[in-house]
Amino acid sequence: MVINSGGNLSVEYFKAYFRLIMNSRQVSLEEAKDITFSRLFQNVEATLGQTSFQNFSAAYEQLNNVKNL
Repeated sequence: MVINSGGNLSVEYFKAYFRLIMNSRQVSLEEAKDITFSRLFQNVEATLGQTSFQNFSAAYEQLNNVKNL
């Protein structure tokens, strides 16, 4: 997936990215979150901006809530 560094990444983008990582690597949502944070944010919240980080967190929460229903 290509990242446009000039724009904010959406919740849907991160949900799709989490699913891609989980399916391709056969890992849990938590592991996909860690991998995504490392790869896209280089382990620094501010790397892609506040809005993208908030959307990253929201996507994780949404998927986590679905998993726990």
